[in-house]
Amino acid sequence: MSSIEMDANKVRSERDRQLANRALLRGWLYVILVMLVALVLVGGATRLTDSGLSITEWKPIHGVIPPLNDAEWQEEFAKYKQIPEYAQINQGMELGAFKRIFWWEWAHRMLARGVGFVFALPLLFFWASGRVERGLMPKLVGLLALGGLQGAVGWWMVASGLVDRVDVSQYRLAVHLTLACTIFAAIMVVARGLAPHTETPADSKTQAFAGFLVLAVLCQVFLGGLVAGLDAGLSYNTWPLMDGKAVPGDLFVIEPAWRNFFENPKTVQFVHRLGAYALLALALWHMIATRRRLPGTTHARRALVFFHLVLVQAAIGIATLVMHMPLHWALLHQGFALVVLGFAAAHWRGTKGAYPPPIQIAIAR
Repeated sequence: MSSIEMDANKVRSERDRQLANRALLRGWLYVILVMLVALVLVGGATRLTDSGLSITEWKPIHGVIPPLNDAEWQEEFAKYKQIPEYAQINQGMELGAFKRIFWWEWAHRMLARGVGFVFALPLLFFWASGRVERGLMPKLVGLLALGGLQGAVGWWMVASGLVDRVDVSQYRLAVHLTLACTIFAAIMVVARGLAPHTETPADSKTQAFAGFLVLAVLCQVFLGGLVAGLDAGLSYNTWPLMDGKAVPGDLFVIEPAWRNFFENPKTVQFVHRLGAYALLALALWHMIATRRRLPGTTHARRALVFFHLVLVQAAIGIATLVMHMPLHWALLHQGFALVVLGFAAAHWRGTKGAYPPPIQIAIAR
């Protein structure tokens, strides 16, 4: 065998190894994404069942172990009785009812811890075994840091409802949800960047607009967090009119006026509706523009799918509203928002094509 053939075989072997490492990392990140979907859904159920304040302490390690006997349950229940939610809303609650809300919050925290372990431990192994590309490692470490920050934000949110309120701050709830979705989108972008791309990159305008759509979805998620935090979906349950009008009155009854966008349930729900209409219009425009600019390409097909996903999400939102927010429909609306966001993130990454080529990648050791 000539030296040229030997070099070619060596290059092919190295390329195959790098592609295999990419596939392994991509599969691991997809597992994380599935866990994040479960985490957000359980978090939504925790909110909708008013269970989020049932655990009044943050014990990242010791909190893994739930009450194991009646004495420990009574101790945990006694702590709950000290907060305003019990005194003003759940006065006289029995231990059995407390256990039901406790388990929702405990499951949410356990899932969060589980995501952290499933991310951190394999990442350490992949790095130690030289399977992580050098340019990828800072991104993965950054995602891990965001996960740690999200845990702190979660407690910051819960703490807002333990002293002077009977629920958590809608500001903090919206931040908590939006950060979770930002992490989800970022992981999707990294995972899709490790996938082989046969389509050439889209033009810069298509790439930029696809990225803007990701931000637009995140903005709508934030507005949805405010709606959830204020229980704004439990009133004005008609569509397309709201309170009998296309533009309802009493949108600015709080001073200063800007607070209405965050604290007036009527205004918050109306703005969330407008956000949905705007997102649908943006998705339609992107679909038409991409199909005209890049006909027959994968980019155009993804833009078409994204528009229909937004359309389905809008229909789910309307159905959830007019049925007065039943638990399963509300969770479907929240879960499908992740589908829309995840696809938007994957679409944006897909418009960039395959970068960098596998054979040019250095491996971090």
